[in-house]
Amino acid sequence: MSFRSFVETMNKTGRLAVIKKPVSRRLEASAILAELGDRPVLFEKIKESDFPVAGNLCISKEAFAAYFGIKPGDLIPKMIKAIESPVKPKVVKDAPCQEVEMGKVDLNRLPILFHCAKDGGNYISSGVFVVDKGAGLGQNMDFHRCMQISENQFSVRIVPHRDLDNAIKRTDGEMDAVICIGNSPGVLLAAATSVAEGQDEMGIANALEPTAVVKARTCNLYIPADSEFVLEGKFIKKKAAEGPFVDLTGTYDIVRQERVFEVRKITHRRGAVWHALLPGRLEHRILMGMPREPTIFRKVNEAGVRCLDVSVNPGGCSWLHGIVQINKRKKDDGKKAIEAAFEGHKSMKHVFIVDKDINISDPLEVEWAMATRFQANKDLVVKDAQIGSSLDPSADPMTKETAKAGFDLTAPVGEERKKFEKAEFPKVNVRDFLG
Repeated sequence: MSFRSFVETMNKTGRLAVIKKPVSRRLEASAILAELGDRPVLFEKIKESDFPVAGNLCISKEAFAAYFGIKPGDLIPKMIKAIESPVKPKVVKDAPCQEVEMGKVDLNRLPILFHCAKDGGNYISSGVFVVDKGAGLGQNMDFHRCMQISENQFSVRIVPHRDLDNAIKRTDGEMDAVICIGNSPGVLLAAATSVAEGQDEMGIANALEPTAVVKARTCNLYIPADSEFVLEGKFIKKKAAEGPFVDLTGTYDIVRQERVFEVRKITHRRGAVWHALLPGRLEHRILMGMPREPTIFRKVNEAGVRCLDVSVNPGGCSWLHGIVQINKRKKDDGKKAIEAAFEGHKSMKHVFIVDKDINISDPLEVEWAMATRFQANKDLVVKDAQIGSSLDPSADPMTKETAKAGFDLTAPVGEERKKFEKAEFPKVNVRDFLG
């Protein structure tokens, strides 16, 4: 299913809020998306552009599960299977993403939103970059925010020592890249997944659902054939200020000097729909956090602890906190799960390990487990001077150094566990008693 089909499906279910009144891309569209929160939105008319805009689409695990036709609890196994058994995508010659080619490159014609009053400029926040990693490692697909600085250039936030940064360092001069906007949930999920260097995320996307690719017009890169917009170009030997920008935590990230991406060709589908991803809100968070859950899940199981479920939850900005549900069989399973979880997501700051009787999607149940099953002098693991996340405003802004903590909220095993068990009330059909 393409991005457009996903929007149409939302409309058929009655969930989609269709805004027919003209809306400005500067502050108005983002304000409406923020106010509607978890409701998908389609802006039919953007004052400064001829293209419609859709947002608030991938805002929950339930939305992703419904898209794939599975239960939310089956998402992690599905993602793990796609990561472990990627499928090479089919290459097509004629693709929807290349149906229309813009004459002169002019980014001002696109509905690139200006989200918040203190932002550094108009931002693409849903852009999936496709690049060649170099050194025979193949392609890489990943998210990077782009701040428009001219009619044909962006300043792109590139996290040091990650795939794109490493690829750029392997080239002395310009490097080809393509930005794809308006992608299917399968492509979005694959692009947000962390995998071993040398693995092509397009294979993961194709394993999640059939996803064809097409060769870009100006370079030897293969891109999702159903993308709504394709911006082809090069990273050039130039840096420019990037930021401020509202990041995942809902706080402003600092201004940095970042590499410049120069757009040299724009193609799009007929009647293309732009994907607006509201920074720091539900869609941004779910796309960042959920793809880290299978990596945590695998690491905990590899440590010899039976992992049942993982939530990189919105309360922790879907990045800094994780809740791991285990089937505790040995005394030290909780502590082992803490160490493994931090290995599975190195940016995580706090991790909470709970038993199988705790609903990890219910913060009240997790807090109950902390209140009744946790003793700080025995069950708290503190890790000083760790490398954390640049997204954490309380971490050192230059080194990312932070303190991490793991909370073992599990009950003891064996006979002692009985006093920690939840009391269960009898079940009745209340309607029989209400008349």
